[in-house]
Amino acid sequence: MRVALDATPLTLSSGGLPRYVTELSIALAREFPEDTYVLLSDQPFPMPERTPANLVRGRQPYSAADRRWWLWGVRGAIRLTGAQVFHGTNFEVPYLGTVPSLLTIHDLSPWRDPAWHPDLQENAGRVRKRTPWLVRLGRASMILTVSEAMRQEIISHFGVKPEKVRAIPLAAAPHFRPLPTTSPPTKPFFLFVATLEPRKNVPALVEAWRESRAETGADLVVAGRNRADFAGIAPAEGLYLLGEVPDEQLPRLYSDALAFVYPTHYEGFGLPVLEAMQCGCPVITSRDPAVMEVSGNAAIHTSSAAEMAEAMRGVAANPRLRNLLSGCGLERARAFSWARTARETRALYAELLGVRE
Repeated sequence: MRVALDATPLTLSSGGLPRYVTELSIALAREFPEDTYVLLSDQPFPMPERTPANLVRGRQPYSAADRRWWLWGVRGAIRLTGAQVFHGTNFEVPYLGTVPSLLTIHDLSPWRDPAWHPDLQENAGRVRKRTPWLVRLGRASMILTVSEAMRQEIISHFGVKPEKVRAIPLAAAPHFRPLPTTSPPTKPFFLFVATLEPRKNVPALVEAWRESRAETGADLVVAGRNRADFAGIAPAEGLYLLGEVPDEQLPRLYSDALAFVYPTHYEGFGLPVLEAMQCGCPVITSRDPAVMEVSGNAAIHTSSAAEMAEAMRGVAANPRLRNLLSGCGLERARAFSWARTARETRALYAELLGVRE
C-alpha cells in the first residue's frame, strides 16, 4: 500500500499537531514495512527523526499552479507518488480528489468559541470556512478523530452519518517515561505543558497557584510555545515561563513535578495529560469530556480555580495521594500506544480501498 499524508503540521515547532503527524507516520512505517508512506506539503518541513526507510518526503511544488495546493498542487503530488490513499492529518483534504481520502478532525475548537481562534490566525479562518464544505460535499471518504467524545460532537455538528466517523485514540511517545529523582532535590513545583493559547485556561491555573501557594510552598513552571493571540502571564516570584522546551527535556520536567495541572476548557484528546501519566506524574485537570475519557479515574478533575487550588493543596500535602495518582496514571497510559494507533489507522486505509486483511 502507498499512502500520502499531509505533512503541513510539521511546519509547527511544537504542539499536538506535529506530534500526531510525527508519531503516526513513524509508527505506520515501522508496523507495516511493506508499505510506503509519503509526507506531502506545499511548505518546507523537517522530516521526523528516527525515520524508517519506507517513510519518505514527497517533492516540493515547482510552479505557481502547484502552490494553489489544495485545488491543484496536491493532486499532482499524489499522482507523482503513486499513492492509493490520501490522509489529511489536519482538517483538510484535496478539493478535487482522485484517490480515497481520510480527514482527521482533531476537535471543533474553530467553531466552538471565536475567541479560541481569532480571524487574525489565517489557518483557523480557512479551516472554519472550508472544512464544513469538504464534509458536506463528501470530499473526505471518511472522517477520523481522536476520542469518542469528539466523534459524537462531529456527528452532531456536521450532521454526518455515524458510520462515516471513526475514533482512534492517540498515545504518548515512547520517550515519555519516569526518570529518577534529581539530586539534590529541586524546590517543589507544579507543571503546565502545552501551547499557550486562550482555550488552555492558563489564567485559572495561575489564580489557583497563587491561592494555594502559601500552603504548598510550590513554584509554578509553565512550558510551551506562546501563540500570538495569548494575552501573556504577569511575572511573579516563583513563576517560571520556560517557553518552548525540547521534547527530550519534557520527561525530566514531568518526573520532577509535584503534579501536572491542565485546566483546559476544551480538547479533542488532551495529549499532555497522557504524557504526564506515562512519566508517573500526578495529574490535576478539567472536566472536559475528551480529557475525562482519556484520563479516566487516574486524575483529579476540577471545574474551577478554587477546586484546582484545593487539589493542588491536597497533592502537595499528601505523598500517599501522589503515589496513588502516579501508579494509576502509569497503568492508564499503558492502555495507549502509537503502534495500536497505527494499526487501527492503517485498517481504515484498507477499508477505503476495499481491501480485506
